[in-house]
Amino acid sequence: MKAAIVTGASSGIGQEISRLLMEQGMRVYGFGRTFPKEKEQGNTLFVPVVCELTDLHRVRETVEDIRKKDEICLLVNNAGVGYFGLHEELNPQKIHEMVTVNVEIPMVLTQMLLRDLKRCGGAVVNISSVTAKQNNPHGCAYGATKAALGSFSGSLFAEARKYGVRIAAIHPDMTATQFYRNADFEQAEETDCRLDPTEVAQAVLWILQQRQGLNVTEIVLQPQKHRIRRKK
Repeated sequence: MKAAIVTGASSGIGQEISRLLMEQGMRVYGFGRTFPKEKEQGNTLFVPVVCELTDLHRVRETVEDIRKKDEICLLVNNAGVGYFGLHEELNPQKIHEMVTVNVEIPMVLTQMLLRDLKRCGGAVVNISSVTAKQNNPHGCAYGATKAALGSFSGSLFAEARKYGVRIAAIHPDMTATQFYRNADFEQAEETDCRLDPTEVAQAVLWILQQRQGLNVTEIVLQPQKHRIRRKK
């Protein structure tokens, strides 16, 4: 049975990606800080992995243990952290957390699994952000981490393409999740002003369903209109 690792799988985009992958018959090792009880006792194809991604030693130990149980043919680096506001108002801890979760962990997980992915002709899908493609006042550090993730994806494809490994980056715009809990704004309620997590997950599945020999390296997903809502 093919197996995948999906980070940030306890809710939002990661949860939807996991669901669609299980519908395709894959076993999913879903990383998250916490999972509801029904998730821990639910689908036998879903293996909840409670792990704090800022604990690099723990992450490495956990992945090595998973590799002993299953051959991982897909890595989805979905987990992300964002803090917003004037850059001078961020503290070093928040900057460190964003760099660790958004950039370092995807690089480390990919490094650990790349030989396995080469053997099985697997794939790495990085969930980046539309902020990787633009200037981001009030989100300078976050946008920079996502730009780094996008750059990593492109260079990794150039490096690994001859081995048959698919590498892709998806850049979603504002999506209806809890991601903006650390901001003073959130996505608008109108459906043409935001993405749905399932739509991002479907983009992942579409990439994986392309014929052998075709690699979709980047997808940008945006709602028709751009509008945010200030929190009260």
